[in-house]
Amino acid sequence: MELSLKLEMKSINKDLPVVVTGGSGYIASWIVKYLLEDGKKVRATVRSLKDTSKIQHLLDLKEKFKDNLTLFEADLMVEGSFDKSVEGAELVIHTASPFFVAGVKDAKKQLIDPALQGTRNVLETCNRISSVKRVVLTSSVAAIHGDNIDSLKVPNQTFTEEHWNTTSSLTHQPYAYSKTLAEKEAWEMQKKQSRWDLVVINPSFVMGPSLSKRLDGTSVEFMKNMLKGIFRTGVPDNKMGFVDVRDVAKAHILAGFTPNAKGRHITSAEVLPMLGIAKIIKEKFGNKYSVPTGVLPKPLVYLVGPFFGLSWGYTKNNIGQPMNLNNEYSKTDLSLTYRPLNETIIDHVNQMEGSGLL
Repeated sequence: MELSLKLEMKSINKDLPVVVTGGSGYIASWIVKYLLEDGKKVRATVRSLKDTSKIQHLLDLKEKFKDNLTLFEADLMVEGSFDKSVEGAELVIHTASPFFVAGVKDAKKQLIDPALQGTRNVLETCNRISSVKRVVLTSSVAAIHGDNIDSLKVPNQTFTEEHWNTTSSLTHQPYAYSKTLAEKEAWEMQKKQSRWDLVVINPSFVMGPSLSKRLDGTSVEFMKNMLKGIFRTGVPDNKMGFVDVRDVAKAHILAGFTPNAKGRHITSAEVLPMLGIAKIIKEKFGNKYSVPTGVLPKPLVYLVGPFFGLSWGYTKNNIGQPMNLNNEYSKTDLSLTYRPLNETIIDHVNQMEGSGLL
């Protein structure tokens, strides 16, 4: 038994570059920053090197850390476009995947295809390039459960890494469906070979300060709506897991460099109703922002929900339903520690103020 465990453990050479796909993304930017601060060499892939507005924060890091950061152009939908960045690397952290819940016109084209095809393309690159030993994949708790009501079928209404989302589809919660398909595909591809292993991070709703000033992220959008009074009449009684972007970034790095790390990891600090976030803002910032102070009755959510992208099906299966996430495995397997959520929220508001996003 001891021998087989030794064989499974993957020791990553810390002197070789680490590849981070989707390098300009919300989580990936923090991964890149932490790796560079730790003295590592990083190769970050971005969709376009010409679109400097989206990668300015990476260009700033490049200025600061010089040759330790190299940027590569790569497209999730183009076969082989990651080969050059992965050549000679042992660790690939694959974060690139579309994340938006509202405004989806064609779920297959906007969510499913890039998530699935992107995962395939990156992992086929890892199959081709013999130096790769480990892949860390950004999945989501959306691959663990679809709706909160699903928690009624699990012990203590608490999801663990053993659970898989079985209720989302192309027409109901397509984002969650895309994450589930992509993660399953990754495990299938990993099983077909034995050179590289796969460690998966499954974050809940990610909040906290962004390194870029972009406004197109779902987390930034959520916070902006919260602060600008969009929800001032009240929020749905919806329980969600929340986690700090910096803790999620650290989880990826720990997953990469902890030799015996394995499996999936629910990465979530706390499960709170949406009103809990409003309370944290109110306590710190007083009346500066018109945050909600109460919850909307469920019948009202059925009426107004569709204007905010909440379908009747979503309202029925999530509003007022119980839900919990067990984050113990992320603490034991990765030695991850979570910062308190009020720190996350306050830092997020301060960053948005400082970046002129409000």
